[in-house]
Formats: sequence, C-alpha cells, structure tokens
Amino acid sequence: MQQNPPRKLRIVHCFRSPVGGIFRHVRDLTEAQVAAGHQVGIVCDSSTGGEHEERLFEAIRPMLALGIRRTSMQRHIGPGDIAAGWRTYKIIKELRPDVLHGHGAKGGVYARAFGSLLRVSRYCVARLYSPHGGSLHYDETTMTGKLFFGLERLMERFTDHLLFVSDYERRTFIRKVGKPLVPTSLVYNGLRDVEFEPVPALPDAADFLYIGMMRDLKGPDLFIDALDKVQTHLGRNVTAVMVGDGDDLPRYRAQVKRLDLGGNVRFMAPMPARQAFALTRFVVVPSRAEAMPYIVLETLAAGKPIIATAVGGIPEILGSSSPALVTPDAAEISQKMLAALQSPAEYAGWMPDTCELKSRFGVAVMAHDVEKAYFSALAPRSG
Repeated sequence: MQQNPPRKLRIVHCFRSPVGGIFRHVRDLTEAQVAAGHQVGIVCDSSTGGEHEERLFEAIRPMLALGIRRTSMQRHIGPGDIAAGWRTYKIIKELRPDVLHGHGAKGGVYARAFGSLLRVSRYCVARLYSPHGGSLHYDETTMTGKLFFGLERLMERFTDHLLFVSDYERRTFIRKVGKPLVPTSLVYNGLRDVEFEPVPALPDAADFLYIGMMRDLKGPDLFIDALDKVQTHLGRNVTAVMVGDGDDLPRYRAQVKRLDLGGNVRFMAPMPARQAFALTRFVVVPSRAEAMPYIVLETLAAGKPIIATAVGGIPEILGSSSPALVTPDAAEISQKMLAALQSPAEYAGWMPDTCELKSRFGVAVMAHDVEKAYFSALAPRSG
C-alpha cells in the first residue's frame, strides 16, 4: 500500500540572541526545512546582533513563509520577562505553529511555556527544546545553578522532546538536572556540502586566528596570553587575527596593548568563518565551555589545522585522544601553538579525515534527525 507523503509543518524557532552557534544552527535548519516543503518562521531578540547578523537575516528572510519576528528579550531572568514574554506569546499565537522549537535557555522557556498555553486553548503544538549548552554551563553546587537546574526539571513537564547537540551535553543534563523524563535525541550540528571545500591561506596570512564571541567563556584572554608566551619563547613576532564582537572586546584590546602585542594582533569585525579562514594558517578555539561548537566543524571542513580545548562536545569531533586537544590553560595552549609553528605538516596530519566528518556532521543528516523528532513529538496528538 502506498504511503502518504509526510505532513508539511508550520515550524517556529524561538531563541534569544541571533549571534553565534545557535543562530547558525537555526539558519541551517530553516533552509533544510524550507527545502523539505515546511513553512518556517523565527522569533528572537531585537536588541542583540549587528550589521553582520542583519545581512544573515536578509539572506534567509525571503524563504521564511512565517517571517522573522524580533522583539526585546533580556538575557537574565527579571521583571522585564513579563512584558517580553507577553509580546513573544502574542507573536507565537499569531503564527499558529505545529512545532515550537526553543533554542538556548531563554528560547527553551518561552517555547515550552507558550506552547503549553496554546495547548490550553486546545491548539495542537509540539514543544521541543535544544539547550545548546545554555544553563547547563552553570555550576550545580551554586545557588544560581540550583535555581536554573530546578527550572529545567520543572520545564520538562511542558516538553515533548529534548534535542541534544552532543553526547557531552546529554550527559551534563543527566548529571546536573537528572535523567530526562521525556523522549530525547542526539543530533549533531551539520555543515553544508560547500563547506567541505578547503580554504587556502592568503600569502600574508597571520599565524593564528581566534574567531567567536568576545567573552571570557570563549577564552579570548587565554588566546592572547598564549600568543604572548609563544612570542617570548621564540624571540620573534608571532601574528594573529581576532574576529568577533561583544561587550568585553575593549578589555581584550587593553590586554593586547598591556602585553605589547599591538603590532602583531589585528582585531576585525564579525565576518563569515570561511572568509576569516583565509586570513590564517592555524585556528585556535580556547573555550572554557562549549556544547557542540560550529567553529570547530567549520575549521576542519575547510582543511585548517586547529588547536582546541577538550571541553563540551569538541572531543566528539576531533576524537578523545587527538593530540590537538588541550585544557583551557594559556601555557598548555601556547605549547600546542609552538608545535604547530615548528612542524606545520606534521601537525596538519593530526586532523580527522574530512570524508568521515562529512558523514557524521552533514546538514542533511541533522535536518532529517530533527524532523524525525518533530513527527515523533506530534504523533501522540495526531488525529
């Protein structure tokens, strides 16, 4: 008997900040979901992001049948959430989604709370949540951590499916929140086929690149300190490019100036990762915490050797025994940077095989597994 074609869905992705890995993840998902025939929309904060993010929005806006709706959402829990939440709820109610997919801590709370309110009105909507690290970065022994993990456990009552982007994230959830009470899936971030093409370095390329948000969680300060140690050890100039933006950027500029590295470090505004890769020979990801960072996948897919901290899901990409892994420590990072400079060909040979990466971290695989979770969450309420 011939099977009916899959149902076409109205999908709304809800998240706070349109920057970094979450925004990249949502953009890739929306493109794949639109290609599959679904109607997709985005609801996110209006107060974050800059010119780079606006260009990214404009690139996907024409394909989104449910549009891009932006409203102010504060980062931390506070009285402002009442007004922000009400505005967001009215937007989501107007969009009438079949699937409400929350990303990150704030997006996860909004999606599940407002999806549940729609349920009260007898509207069928599947409520899914992807932490992307989010509140899971907090220390479970602190009062703040206990508050957030208690909230995570409470919100499971209003969740149909949890989507984890790494096994590390899933294990962290179990350790800090508890064994999930709802169905879960492990769905790795995925790259488009074109991103698995190598990016050669320009003739005047810098030795090292940092690209990402300018905040301590991502380790720009460790990168700068490590660069200083490498330069001191070699007794010559070592060059670097730092690409990104954030509230802490002035502090990192001051750190570079204090260490007398100003002539060797260029700060540049956010740009597409592959454009930044052409500016360097090696990429450094010095994060103190991660879930499953796109930048590691993008770097390896572009054929760039990487030095990365063994945090979050990074060892799942490089392999747990990869010599390219370090701890979030400036001295250890500097030693690996020295190894890369002194034996570049040998260091490049430590990177994983590109074909194997593509089979595990392709966008088609990611989109298929997410769609499967959507229909699974809808199944108990179908008909």
